[in-house]
Amino acid sequence: MINNIFREIKMKLITIFFLFITVNTAIAAGESDFPPNYYDIIALVLIAIVMIAFIGLIYFESRKEVEKRKVSLITKLDHILNKSVPIEKEEEILLDHDYDGIKELDSRVPPWYTGLFYATIIFAIIYLLNFHVFKTGKLMYAEYEEEMKIASLKQTELMNSGALITEKSVTQLTDEISILKGKEIYDANCVACHTADGGGLVGPNLTDKYWIHGGGIKNIFKTIKYGVPSKGMISWQTQLNPLQMQEVASYVMTLEGTTPLAPKAPEGEVWIDDESTSTVDDQI
Repeated sequence: MINNIFREIKMKLITIFFLFITVNTAIAAGESDFPPNYYDIIALVLIAIVMIAFIGLIYFESRKEVEKRKVSLITKLDHILNKSVPIEKEEEILLDHDYDGIKELDSRVPPWYTGLFYATIIFAIIYLLNFHVFKTGKLMYAEYEEEMKIASLKQTELMNSGALITEKSVTQLTDEISILKGKEIYDANCVACHTADGGGLVGPNLTDKYWIHGGGIKNIFKTIKYGVPSKGMISWQTQLNPLQMQEVASYVMTLEGTTPLAPKAPEGEVWIDDESTSTVDDQI
């Protein structure tokens, strides 16, 4: 095949070279007013054209050979996978059965289909041994239970971190550790406006029953979270996490009924701690 390609290329090049010699001889035979090296330039240009043509012919002929090889490779692969009988040889596998002119071929099952069938058998055996005999794998229900345990742990972690606490779900903390943590937060951030004993300075008195924006754990939490910008109280949700705001709000509730050194006059209205009268949804 390669020899045939180069034979064709050689014949084409001989033709091109013959045309080149003829044209060059005809030009050189006549008189011309062109410079002495003019024909040398023409010769070099023609030689370049011949070389380009030679390379092009080799390239395209090689491409043709590659395409032929690809086709033959695909054909071979198809024969390996299917082992189908060529149409011209179908008479050899034609059965004697005839159903209203419809005849049947005794074709074999394609190898790829047989291989797939064996693969399913192997998979079934491995699955049986893995999940039901040796029980090294987890069935779907076991995986579900494991995922539920992991989700429960993550939920507990979120609850402990306070990420799920909002002004609607917050509850008052009464354990000593939480109250002490709340006091630490209060002492670090709130004494400048409410004084250390909660008697009030710039901010209102936190020891009486009067509340400007509603009492109770939910309203206090909400006031701490969003602040009261019109009265100089900033929003603390960017500096304290929800659990910390719950702790400090719970501590503030323990101040009610205590006796501050210099209590500020009552502000707001008396708050009755009843869920039915909560103003948590009211605007600050």
